Amino acid sequence: MTADTAPADRPTTGDAARPAPLGRGFSLFWAGQTVSLVGDKVTVFVVPTLMIFVLHASALQVGVVAMAQYLGIPLLGPVAGVLVDRWDKRRTMLVCDLVRLVAVAAIPLAYALDALSTPLLFGCVAVISGATIFFNVGYLVAVPAVVPEDGMVRAYSRLEGSGSVAEVAGPSVAAALYSALGVAALLVDAASYLVSAACFRSMRPWGERTVGQGSIRERLTRGFRLNWADPVLRRVVLAAVVLNSGGPVFVTVLPVLAYRGLGVRVGVFGAAMSVAAVGALAGALVAPRLSRRFGLGRTMAWSLLLHCLVGLGVLAAPALPAGPVIAVTMGCYGFFMSCINVCSAPTRQSRMSEHDQGVMHAAFRTVTWGVIPLAALVGGLAVSLLTGPLGILDAARVVMAGGTLLAACSFLPALGLQPLLDAATRERAGAAGAPAAGAPTEGAA
Repeated sequence: MTADTAPADRPTTGDAARPAPLGRGFSLFWAGQTVSLVGDKVTVFVVPTLMIFVLHASALQVGVVAMAQYLGIPLLGPVAGVLVDRWDKRRTMLVCDLVRLVAVAAIPLAYALDALSTPLLFGCVAVISGATIFFNVGYLVAVPAVVPEDGMVRAYSRLEGSGSVAEVAGPSVAAALYSALGVAALLVDAASYLVSAACFRSMRPWGERTVGQGSIRERLTRGFRLNWADPVLRRVVLAAVVLNSGGPVFVTVLPVLAYRGLGVRVGVFGAAMSVAAVGALAGALVAPRLSRRFGLGRTMAWSLLLHCLVGLGVLAAPALPAGPVIAVTMGCYGFFMSCINVCSAPTRQSRMSEHDQGVMHAAFRTVTWGVIPLAALVGGLAVSLLTGPLGILDAARVVMAGGTLLAACSFLPALGLQPLLDAATRERAGAAGAPAAGAPTEGAA
């Protein structure tokens, strides 16, 4: 087992103790990411809408551009962790925001010049993806760098809550902006990256280079080895790989199902997705309580299963009105996704020392997110192939159901997490001279 980041004699914050403040650094980080996340939702909503209604793209073309969103992960993921360890992380994240600003702004500029095309969208989305990979390595290091250790779960809960607020506001805002401004709506996302960069600029210095020795190959190898050698990380990796083999199929095909299969209008789809995201916000708020009561590992395992199974609710359309069906289904879908995210990050971070955080996270993202481009491509291709014999509606329904059932198998490797976390809690309690039975489950991450 690798060393935990927490000293064994540090007291764990109990339910009755007053939570320690998270600090000004986290407040700036949180504010910048909240604004940026809302902007991201505009691009996520507008790009497929633009492809379907302006470029008249096929399901396969939608899948190809969706693939570009994650294509950089297997290509850049490993080296990103090594390089970010050698760079100032705060400055790296600031530069990544500026690169993404330029890439997003290039789309409405190309449209204004009558040069917009699927290949250009692919390129812009791929650049955004590449910058995001480097950004996300720093993102996961940022939280433990600016937040007290006993505030980690609260910090991730707030960040997950911001993501859920973005899910709530983003689609409705995006639909309204697209209706009013068309492609120029993407300039809102470009401006959000500028706000995020300004917040990083205002923070006190943190995230200086942590690794100055060792070749890139050695650091890469260490990152993958750490994820596989630790029994907790190994199960989280396996669960995430299975989840990301099926989940992106569902997400990629959803706009095709809504717009072409069910005839949902842009405004209705945006409103449905915003209503749905209320569930994700509720999940972010409830997840810390669930993890304290049932344990991080148990909460994560059951959230994985339920997150996938509730996705089958989308099959109730068109027998029931499409807008409410999408809203309710995705609300439940988002609730359990928030629970997964709130439990996963603290569990993984506490298994590594600060020295190895960057390469551990980069290797984890490379393996677990590396399957997403293929899953997105397969989703679009499968719908295109099945549309002839089944029609667009049934083709989309069949493909989404298949992806959902595959993703549900992620529950199996996660089942063994809680016993391992409980054993780690007893081990730390014994080392500290405290009764093992008194250690709270939340500290087992």
